[in-house]
Amino acid sequence: MNRTKLFTPTLVGRLTLPNRIVIAPMCQYSAHEGMMTDWHLIHLGNLANSGAGFLTIEATAVSPEGRISYGDVGLYSDGCETAMGRTLESIRRWSDIAIGIQLGHAGRKASTDVPWNGGSQIAPGKDNGWQTVAPSVVPFQASYTPPRALDREDLKRIRQAFGDAAKRAARLGLAAIQIHGAHGYLLHQFLSPLSNHRSDEYGGSLENRMRFPLEVFEVVQEEFSASGPVTMRVSASDWVDGGWSLDETIAFAQALETKGCDAIHVSSGGLAAEQRIAIGPNYQVPFARAVKAATSMPVVAVGLITEFEQAEAIVSTGDADMIAIARAILYDPRWPWHAAAHFGESVKAAPQYLRCQPRQFRTLFESA
Repeated sequence: MNRTKLFTPTLVGRLTLPNRIVIAPMCQYSAHEGMMTDWHLIHLGNLANSGAGFLTIEATAVSPEGRISYGDVGLYSDGCETAMGRTLESIRRWSDIAIGIQLGHAGRKASTDVPWNGGSQIAPGKDNGWQTVAPSVVPFQASYTPPRALDREDLKRIRQAFGDAAKRAARLGLAAIQIHGAHGYLLHQFLSPLSNHRSDEYGGSLENRMRFPLEVFEVVQEEFSASGPVTMRVSASDWVDGGWSLDETIAFAQALETKGCDAIHVSSGGLAAEQRIAIGPNYQVPFARAVKAATSMPVVAVGLITEFEQAEAIVSTGDADMIAIARAILYDPRWPWHAAAHFGESVKAAPQYLRCQPRQFRTLFESA
């Protein structure tokens, strides 16, 4: 019998997770022309043996121009699919963790350098740079090259790109898809009035601004729902006056729920360079709590969740159904092991690692 809520199984659609610890998608900026490299095998293989309930592949672009940087993973070509397939085949040989993928398009925040080179935008015509696109001709920063406004044919192509990537994800046997509607990327750009100045049916009212993200959801769901759950990640606030708000997030979540969304991952920010975020432990949990109160979908909370008791409190009090960790698990890739030991729970571990179980935690490991 489980002593904690954190280590009880939970359902996302038809997918059963052994515990409520989700590894959030984390960009590695280490792909070559959209294709995974050996770094991804090292990185994801390490996390696949962490004891978490679910592992999410980093933001994966549905088209070359949708990459955040030239180092981003894509799923828009046979080469991308083959490279990801090799990585997944190797991981699955040694771990049965459920692996999903986050599909996205960076919009006006595309064509940047990798973070350790500064991460600023690379102008079109420069090495590793290209023309960005967005709902409107509004750059992320004044110093950036303005994006080109998307026309109807562009929107059709992007919807198709999401659908094609979802087909590839299904062929790869991925367990779930998360659509990236957060952090200032393309779908978030449609949602926020700060970046969407359109005067057609995709701009203006909340209903219009939600239209394209909901269309993308429908396309992905049509192509993938037979394979596994389709979920959405949202930013609940732009942290700027007049920007995307929690009330609008709740309306969007309710619209997603009516279309059969299987879960929602609640983050915040990323849309406006002038954002002012009050960062601290649990700083985004109130957003997750509000969305959970307004919907019946499973809700994932994220953001400076680093302590075991903190994580347990979030799920045991009903603020969210799952917690997601990112930087914390890069720093401590065995965070779920240590959480399980703290609470007297158990997690799966590879048989090669069973001998490392400390004597005082004799029930920590289940053989994978």
